[in-house]
Amino acid sequence: MLKIVRPLLVILAGAVLSSCGGPASDPSGETRSTSRKTRIELASFVPMSVNVLGEQMAHIKEELSAISGGNLELEVFEPGALVGPLEILDAVSQGKVDAGYGASGFWAGKINAAPLFSAIPFGPDTSEFIAWLYHGNGMKLYQEMYDKNNFNVKVFVCAMIPPETSGWFANEITSQDDLRDLKMRFFGLGGLVMGKLGVSVSVLPGGEIFPALEKGVIDATEYSLPTVDESQGFHKLVNFNYFPAWHQQSTTHEIIINNDVWNRLSDTQKAQIETTCKSSVLHSIAYSESIQSAAMKRNIERGVQIREWSPEMIELFRTTWEQVAEEESAKDPFFKKAWEDLKAFRADYAIWADRAFLK
Repeated sequence: MLKIVRPLLVILAGAVLSSCGGPASDPSGETRSTSRKTRIELASFVPMSVNVLGEQMAHIKEELSAISGGNLELEVFEPGALVGPLEILDAVSQGKVDAGYGASGFWAGKINAAPLFSAIPFGPDTSEFIAWLYHGNGMKLYQEMYDKNNFNVKVFVCAMIPPETSGWFANEITSQDDLRDLKMRFFGLGGLVMGKLGVSVSVLPGGEIFPALEKGVIDATEYSLPTVDESQGFHKLVNFNYFPAWHQQSTTHEIIINNDVWNRLSDTQKAQIETTCKSSVLHSIAYSESIQSAAMKRNIERGVQIREWSPEMIELFRTTWEQVAEEESAKDPFFKKAWEDLKAFRADYAIWADRAFLK
């Protein structure tokens, strides 16, 4: 009798431990814990109070907690609380911070090709960008870029926003002569274009733009969507707001996670993060698209001069961008690799897009 009872007791004890959240094995033999809780400290490039950009990080935090049943929590730190916005990539790579939220265009000083994965002049809109990232070679190249440059991070696109405004100016801009010698905050590859046109370009985090305008450190700026620009108060200092956003028809925002932190996560937790990020991309597009008109109406009521670039200025920006793309490709093999891949994808996509959409 004892020979029968003892094995049964062992089996029952194992079942009880498993039901209480103790170690168990999945069919592949991987050891996992069904109740393991993990906290990830994340440094944000923008306060969570900022319309769309910061709100999106708050949404990601809540979504990840919900989808993981509270077992995976992001503790989000405001800019400067752990590291400055422009220090996030280095800090995450070195393991000083678990993760970071930002835009790869801010790393242009470290990696020439980084802005290609954030916003591209005359580049794809959100649907085409998503197609390249997820079903072309976009995400593969995005990760390869960090790996080749010895950054110890895992990257995800976790937000995407539609076209931004094209800039805020104190005076009307009708020709290249009006741009020369302007001191302007400008982001990413568009900044290289403006620099080539005679603008003195600086890259400032969002929180530093208004004080720089107010003190005359810069004369003009571009930043983001109408609602985001409105929240920053640019309309109080400069009165001409230009469209369309030739420099940023679509903009991605990334979450980067230190590879050592990533590798310690279970397969389920990794899947929860990936799922949350893809869900967040949809949310960011839908939400930000839905609220821009109201901000533009408010600006008109304030007396803001909403202007459209002339065809001549658009052509000037386009031809200058083509020169910049050639120059960047010539000096950086990886930039060329990613740019050529995107161009090939877009050429193929155009067979569909040129016929499928109303013009």
